Amino acid sequence: MSWFDAARPRGTHPDAVAAQLIVIAKEPRPGRVKTRLTPPFTPQDAASLAEGALADTLAAAAAARMTRHVLALDGVPGDWLPAGFDVIGQRGGGLDERLAAAFADTHARLPLPMVLIGMDTPQVTPGLLTDAAQALACGEADAVFGPAADGGFWLLGLRKPDRSLLAGVPMSRQDTGRHQLDRLTSAGLRVAMMPELTDVDTVREAELVAAAIPGSRFAAAFDLAMAGLAPAGIRPPR
Repeated sequence: MSWFDAARPRGTHPDAVAAQLIVIAKEPRPGRVKTRLTPPFTPQDAASLAEGALADTLAAAAAARMTRHVLALDGVPGDWLPAGFDVIGQRGGGLDERLAAAFADTHARLPLPMVLIGMDTPQVTPGLLTDAAQALACGEADAVFGPAADGGFWLLGLRKPDRSLLAGVPMSRQDTGRHQLDRLTSAGLRVAMMPELTDVDTVREAELVAAAIPGSRFAAAFDLAMAGLAPAGIRPPR
């Protein structure tokens, strides 16, 4: 038995890509998530949208065949968490520090390449995630980067953790993605690019993503939230 077989988590498919998938997320509690959606939505509606997005993201992640699946969570797991995930706590101050810590803590348990995503792109597919992992596992790339339409990024993959690649990168800005990509290329890393996706931060973005994934938990939560606006005659901004 090789060291890899010994380290492989129980239940992992033998054809899985030799990489790890990290989902970094907040527990979907009212007042703590999707605050940019309130108003026009209520904090409870925003939390329901966040829970739907998280559940859909985790479902896609679970279906991506990788050696290990990790949830780096700020909060407590709920019934939205499927089986097969190792849950670790987030640590650090800003988002840049928490991302760096998630990579480091995941790699400390199992030294395999890592692909990290957030909970804001519920339209992500298992195929996209597997492609990102494969680019790292086969040695084609040292890093994988998925730009977001708002100027941020929805995916970051690394063959090994390196705090200097993330620490100090300004987060939640229109130029966050450019700064992060510059940090990767300035370090001399070979970067594989993923398609641009839309993050859900505004009502218009939520509408676009819900329309792209009809039948999803996120789309159902969005329809319910919109129905709640209709009796009050509220028109969400477009």
